[in-house]
Amino acid sequence: MSVLSLIIKREFIAKVRNKSFIVMTFLSPLLIVGMSFLIGYLVNMNNAEVKKVAIHDESGIFKKDFKDTEKTVYVDLSAMPLKTAKDTASKNYEGMIYIPKVTNPKELLTKVEYISDDSPSMDFIMSMEEVIDHQLTQNNLKELGFDYDKIEKAKTNANIHLTKFSGEDSIKGLNEIKIVIGSAFGYLIMMFIIIYGNFVMRSVIEEKTNRIIEIIISSVKPFQLMLGKIIGNSLAGLLQFTIWAIVGITLLIGVASFFGVQTGAQASIDPEMINAAQHEMGGTIQTYISEILKLPLGTLVSCFIIYFIGGYFLYSSLYAAIGAAVDSETDSQQFLLPIIMPMMLGVYVGFFTVMNDPHGTVATVFSIIPLTSPIVMLMRIPFGVPWWQLVISIALLFGTFLLVVWFASKIYRVGILMYGKKPTWKELYKWLKY
Repeated sequence: MSVLSLIIKREFIAKVRNKSFIVMTFLSPLLIVGMSFLIGYLVNMNNAEVKKVAIHDESGIFKKDFKDTEKTVYVDLSAMPLKTAKDTASKNYEGMIYIPKVTNPKELLTKVEYISDDSPSMDFIMSMEEVIDHQLTQNNLKELGFDYDKIEKAKTNANIHLTKFSGEDSIKGLNEIKIVIGSAFGYLIMMFIIIYGNFVMRSVIEEKTNRIIEIIISSVKPFQLMLGKIIGNSLAGLLQFTIWAIVGITLLIGVASFFGVQTGAQASIDPEMINAAQHEMGGTIQTYISEILKLPLGTLVSCFIIYFIGGYFLYSSLYAAIGAAVDSETDSQQFLLPIIMPMMLGVYVGFFTVMNDPHGTVATVFSIIPLTSPIVMLMRIPFGVPWWQLVISIALLFGTFLLVVWFASKIYRVGILMYGKKPTWKELYKWLKY
């Protein structure tokens, strides 16, 4: 058995036998499922709360325009004196809408007040402003001699039909679906790199602190030791993710079926609304499913594996080099920001450029740059990417990985035997020359 395979086996076994690894492997799905149901429960509780808001309308124009909703009930206190209404509202209601008496209704555009000790939500403020705007608009139209009812009947609601040049029907929101699918894969890669890259760094720091590395390095080349740690930890990570997926999905389905409880965002959706949407949009849902199946899912999955391997190895080699250069995790913080920043940049570039212009210059360039390509390219693939761009991007990613591993191994070779001194960027540059 080769030296590299022995190191990989050692790292993998050491990781999976660790008590914290075993506990978190099986505890994490329970925590995630529990959190999902807690969110659903809290959302249901929030939706069940009904807020009471008082109205004191001295103008007599708006008190009938504020209609009760599922979350808000309006109570008219206009018959009370203003001071009495304020005292009553402060004790029994969320707040009070005060509409003063004016000579010209247009003055109410700036004189309506909402009195409350608590700050209202933006949705509630906008709903109040909408009621006022609607009523005052009616008054303005009547003053100008227009029939508001006829204007309302004359309003139309356009619905543009989307088709392709081939004649096939298309659907609205397809770009959003594509970016969500691509973002999920890209975000998963980023999280895996951060979590298990830190595992590699901690493993190196632990061996360096315990002085075990002095014995190991006498019979193993630094490059082999670093590569073995990266691969061994990645295999342990893949095993952990697989167990998380199996246990998590099983628990979620099982508990939801047993209790008949909806989780997460689904808990806030009214079942009657879902049934109505399914009845009215049966054909549309089938179209969405058909469009999703037409996406390059095979290319997306295969590229996810390729970019996952390349991206993880690229960044893990940097994590290993940092672990070799420092004596503790505290000292490593100054070197981690330059590693995390390219990944964060990839996420922001993906969200703000790929969805609006997936084939634009910015999206294309960042999907080829090795430090951001594992995230940005996966966001672009659902939109269709020319094969030559994929080839260039993958070639540059793995080429950069080999180059970074070579540079990182030089830092690793010197750093693992350095103790008691915090390295600087200048010293790391010197180590590259040794």
